[in-house]
Amino acid sequence: MHILSALIVGLVFGIGLIVSGMTDPSKVLGFLDLAGNWDPSLAFVMGGAILVGLLAFRVAGRRERSLLGEAMRLPSATRIDRRLVLGSLAFGAGWGLAGYCPGPALASLASGSAKPLVFTAAMVAGMGVFELLERLGAARAAAKA
Repeated sequence: MHILSALIVGLVFGIGLIVSGMTDPSKVLGFLDLAGNWDPSLAFVMGGAILVGLLAFRVAGRRERSLLGEAMRLPSATRIDRRLVLGSLAFGAGWGLAGYCPGPALASLASGSAKPLVFTAAMVAGMGVFELLERLGAARAAAKA
């Protein structure tokens, strides 16, 4: 049941990204171009997503179990630290340079175009480098202890 629900949620999310224009890098870059020919239409998409997210987290915060019976595991971090800021900057730079963020890039893979493929490969490589650095840092910390 979990795999089926993940498939359905993923399909609905992907269709939403396509319908909203989030998979079109030129539309995204137009939204990010505040000093030029700004396209505000994605602000409504983001506003809608934030509203749905706020409501979902409010409901989820009151529940002990998910709709599928799993324990609720909500984020607990509230501190803004160096890692969060650097990660946000890296995300924003990638989004601004390519016009893709992870979800739309994955949805765009179905188009067969090279750009989302290159972006996704770079994203996966970046996640690999991050994981490697995390493991090296954990090994160093363990060696010092």
